[in-house]
Amino acid sequence: MEAKLEGRTALVTGGSKGIGYGIASALVGAGAAVAISARTEEEVRDAAGRLTEQGPGRAVGIRADVRSRSEVGEMVSRTVDELGGLDVLINNAGVGHFGAVGEIPVEKWDQVIETNLSGVFYCCHEALPHLRKSGDAWIINIASLAGKNPFAGGAAYNASKFGLVGFSEALMMDVRHDGIRVNYIMPGSVSSYFGGGSPGEDEWKIQPEDIGKMVLDLLAYPKRTLASRIEVRPSTPPKK
Repeated sequence: MEAKLEGRTALVTGGSKGIGYGIASALVGAGAAVAISARTEEEVRDAAGRLTEQGPGRAVGIRADVRSRSEVGEMVSRTVDELGGLDVLINNAGVGHFGAVGEIPVEKWDQVIETNLSGVFYCCHEALPHLRKSGDAWIINIASLAGKNPFAGGAAYNASKFGLVGFSEALMMDVRHDGIRVNYIMPGSVSSYFGGGSPGEDEWKIQPEDIGKMVLDLLAYPKRTLASRIEVRPSTPPKK
């Protein structure tokens, strides 16, 4: 069963490229009206234009840094005003800085935690009153397999994604009786701009459009059913 999203609205943070763009493209392709956010005005405007041209849904671009509570509030308000409501929130915006605990600069630690964890809280906090009005809403958080598998040099990123997993599970229980389903997706290696790569660069990796299809599959689930956690990894990685 495929999700039919005509008349439905969504907000995708970090939606101008990579996984976020792949998700936004899938939503627009299914007929949804989608707001995407990014920190750069020109980048998010251009991405929204490409998505609208793709159709059959449409997209609007909103410049916002999820580390800022005031910018998140404005982003959610504009989404609701311009699209007429909010049914689906995709928390995808994320950054990664890596280094041993004694070596990573404090400002890099702050940026990772504030973006990957606090930013998700701000978005959910602002969006929940609108999502409750939907009656059939979703929050889908893009976590990572790094949210359960620590690695040397990954303290900041691991902490943010371990925290996001716990946050998502608690949020699921907070809002399950409000007509809001909460899911988190934990990808492994994705061919995206994260870490200096680019989509399609490594064919063995998960592609952004694969995560987009996964989101559509979730949105097509019967209302009585919740796939709360999804782990996804390349099916055939290179042999070591």
